[in-house]
This record gives sequence, structure tokens and C-alpha cells, in this order.
Amino acid sequence: MKIMEWPLGERPRERLLTQGAANLSDAELLAIFLRTGTKKLNVVDLARYLLHDFQGLKPLLEADFATFNSYPGLGSAKFCQLQACLELTKRYLEQSLALEQAFTNPTTVKQYLKSLLYQHKREHFYLLLLNNQNQLIHSDLLFKGTINSSEVHPRIVVEQALKYQASAVIFAHNHPSGAAAPSDADIALTKQLKKALKLVDIRTLDHIIVAHSKTYSFAEHGLL
Repeated sequence: MKIMEWPLGERPRERLLTQGAANLSDAELLAIFLRTGTKKLNVVDLARYLLHDFQGLKPLLEADFATFNSYPGLGSAKFCQLQACLELTKRYLEQSLALEQAFTNPTTVKQYLKSLLYQHKREHFYLLLLNNQNQLIHSDLLFKGTINSSEVHPRIVVEQALKYQASAVIFAHNHPSGAAAPSDADIALTKQLKKALKLVDIRTLDHIIVAHSKTYSFAEHGLL
């Protein structure tokens, strides 16, 4: 049955307008994004099929162009729209942190870091540079690593912090393995970086590990 033949109260767009986006399922939200289905599937059924075949929303959002483009009802236009949506989300969170105190809004910080790190298959190390109100000045991808490590140089971290006249920093890196807990090397590196930054009077507020949908905060676990 075509979506236009559904009762108004069951159509995804009308439900969003009357009940809010948070009350829609992943399939309904995806259907609104897709807009149209195929000859065989209406747009909601297409969304359900895609979520089932990709085994969830995250793998679908992370699909490369060739994989995404191989499915019926998708294509280059929708791929571009999706990537634009993801980038807008990242920039929205970045601007939020530029206006809010990052240290007092850990949820936004974690969401922002997930948007930076979710798609990487190898370790990446980010440095968030904050002013004396703990608002974001700049985020910097400093190092890229292997499948399970990245070589982080304290001198470069300190240089970047001084370059942007940061008063505080937050470190972040991803664990492609999906295990969020820090390794002994992660803990040792954090201590080393914190010590180096303290010499130039720059505070270390946190080190956050992103592992797929999970995060681990050093500050929350008393490791700073």
C-alpha cells in the first residue's frame, strides 16, 4: 500500500509534525529522509528493508558510496544528502560547544566526538582546544594510526595548544575494536600529555575514548 493511502495519523511526516521526531522509529525517520520508495516497496518498507539488510542504522550511515549506491531506491543524490546531513550534525554540535561550557555539558562533548570518530577504521587522535570559559576554540585531528594504535607526540600537542592560546584541552581517540576501556598505553600517554601541558599552564579536562556507540571518560572514572 502506498504511503498516501495510509491514515493520516500513521504517515511518518504527519506523525513527526504531531508527535515530534523523537517518537518516530528509525525506519520512519529514514523513510522521511528517503522520500520515495521503489516499484515493489513503499518508502517505509524500503527503510525497514535497508535497516534489516545493513543490520542497523549505524552501518547504513557508515556505508561507502559503492555499497550505498548498489541498493534499489538509493543512489548518488541520496548519498550526498545523507553525507550533508551527517556533516551538518557535526557542525551543529561543534557550534554548540563553541557557545556552551564543554566541561559542564559532557553529553554534547561525547556526541560531537562520536560524529568525528564514528567512521574511522583505524585509530585517530583529536585535540579539542578550549578557552578559559571551557568553550571550544578549535578541534584538531593530530594523529592517525594503525588498526589499534596511534603515535602521539606531546611536543605537537603542546605546540597546537599554544598556537590557539588554549586554556584547557580535551583529548579524544577511537578504539576501532569496539572496546571502550583504556589500555595501559592510553593511561600512560594521558599522564604524559597532562604533565607536558601543565608546564605551560594549560589544563587537561578529559580524555574520551569512542568505541562505536560507547564512550569512556577518564574524568568520570577518576583517571585525571
